[in-house]
Amino acid sequence: MTKEFVEDLERKIKARDNESLVAILDELYPADIASILYELNGEDAYYLLQQIPELEEAAEVLSSIDSDDRSDFVREQFTIEEIAKYVNVFDSDDAVDLLNDQKIEVREKVIALLPDRAQARFIIDLMHYPEDVAGGLMQKELVKVKMSQTVSECIEEIRNQLDEVDKVYAVYVVDEENVLKGIVSLKQIVLAQKNTKIENLYNEDIVFVETTRPGEEVADLMQRYDLEALPVVNTLGRLLGRITIDDVLDFVTEQAEEDMQAVTGISGEADEDDTVWEIAKTRLPWLVVGVLGSLMAATVIKGFEETLVKITALAMFIPIMGSTGGNVGIQTSSLIVQSLAERSGIAPSLGERLFKVLKVALLNGLVIGILTGFYVYAIGEPTLFWVIGLSLLAVVLLASFMGTVTPIILDKIGVNPAVASGPFITTANDLIGIGAYFMIANALLNI
Repeated sequence: MTKEFVEDLERKIKARDNESLVAILDELYPADIASILYELNGEDAYYLLQQIPELEEAAEVLSSIDSDDRSDFVREQFTIEEIAKYVNVFDSDDAVDLLNDQKIEVREKVIALLPDRAQARFIIDLMHYPEDVAGGLMQKELVKVKMSQTVSECIEEIRNQLDEVDKVYAVYVVDEENVLKGIVSLKQIVLAQKNTKIENLYNEDIVFVETTRPGEEVADLMQRYDLEALPVVNTLGRLLGRITIDDVLDFVTEQAEEDMQAVTGISGEADEDDTVWEIAKTRLPWLVVGVLGSLMAATVIKGFEETLVKITALAMFIPIMGSTGGNVGIQTSSLIVQSLAERSGIAPSLGERLFKVLKVALLNGLVIGILTGFYVYAIGEPTLFWVIGLSLLAVVLLASFMGTVTPIILDKIGVNPAVASGPFITTANDLIGIGAYFMIANALLNI
């Protein structure tokens, strides 16, 4: 997508050259058209979307747009009747995502206007679930058959249900009470005799989730068992819907973005169109934590004021103690958080993990301490060689210990270590690192 291509497209939109626009759109995938819409202003994007001949394809383009951008786009450019037109052909989970971003009165009007009342019921059912659990990730559209049916009846049932389902990964088997019993592959159905009962074909060994299972567990299950779709049941085992791999990918991407924001000190979602206060509010909490940590570190330094007065050169190396401890702590905690996210029964114990981390820290600390010690000699402060070298070794060891233990403790008490580890570790390392530095200086220099 070149700048020239977009500019040419804008000219055709301004000239209302519909024939050329339709010819261009006919050559593109829905995801590519969605990418083009990002490059256009709202009115031009809306006009281009209207030139897509097939409503289903236009709906697929709309569902490919990021939810935040789509929310603004729909709110500004679409009438309620147009929203209902697209929602009517969306998969139920995509329809719920779209409507959840709109005002309550808009949702109610859209649902009331839907000509497909089954779709309306699906949407209402799904709106009851939080978006980060299995019930909020699932779609109601799926293909299911009763175990009492024959293969020929099953094929006819599949034909009837395919109008609502775009992608069929497998056929779910239920009993008369709609309780999930198993799964039967399309290959088995095709190869079986037409009078064969489904109860003689289906596989009882099936992975499923309850509606309340967290999205992280859903993603883990689909990755572990290499699944393209996962059935969702209620507490009674009745089949309610399925989660497809594309929905899980969207969820994992959103979670990764939220974790990255949290690690960088942003405590909530903020959009560039939000007010100054709303944006500031998402950044203030961890900034306040950081400032409080720095103030405590300043208090520690003040406690060694007499030491600094006697040997002012010690002040030169205060920043390196804090920054080295922070870097080591964050490096270590990142690896521990990753290992916690990839839990395994064969993972090393806490003692084994800590011992290995401390051995690595000892090696790194010795190298850093020696290099910095030579620098101390070079600037004419030979009396500080052992002070700086041993202090950096101590800081690296302590920071590695804190970087290992802090995420594990946070995880044990139910706090997301990916979010909270950074501020705790940097604050602790400032206090412990600077304190250890001055204690070593007092001991070695006999102050």
